[in-house]
Amino acid sequence: MTTEIRMDTPSHNGPDNGPDNGPDNGPHTGPERQAAGRIWRFGDNVDTDAMAPATQMKGGIEQIARHCLAGLRPEFPATVRPADVVVGGRHFGVGSSREQAPQALRHLGVAAVIAPSFAGLFYRNALNLGLPALVCADTARLVDGEHATLDLENAAVVLPDGSRVPCEPIPAFLLDMLRAGGLIPHLKRRLAQQRA
Repeated sequence: MTTEIRMDTPSHNGPDNGPDNGPDNGPHTGPERQAAGRIWRFGDNVDTDAMAPATQMKGGIEQIARHCLAGLRPEFPATVRPADVVVGGRHFGVGSSREQAPQALRHLGVAAVIAPSFAGLFYRNALNLGLPALVCADTARLVDGEHATLDLENAAVVLPDGSRVPCEPIPAFLLDMLRAGGLIPHLKRRLAQQRA
């Protein structure tokens, strides 16, 4: 059974990464307006095993990332670049709860994942690790191989002709968490502010 998460879901409780096991920051940039990146399209029901293959789980995030989505598009891990965007179909991230799935995407520099719906655990893990997950009903306008710019503050994807594809707004508290790089850095920053 798949749990679909929409951006207006109020609670997002993520894994306990421990004090020294925060998210991989990789080449990912912050959530403000990004440089244009390539759109990578995938279909419905892309599961976490496609992003973090079980056969690679003992090798660490570098090894996992080298195989991320290669079963669906063999060229993806070697040619994806920072600021690129993954566009999925319905139920993106179904399968196991492994947080290495969004972590591998983030490690490769993926700026965001956009889909009409997400599996609940993937959605929470992505946000907790600092990878924006945007719910967008109109993904048909996001053409594979084209370039687009993310405007997370205004929940939109800006196409080369200047037109905008709206997504569901990201709640302010989640934007703050994304700006910090994910849940663990966000909590560390809050604790530091409280101690000051």
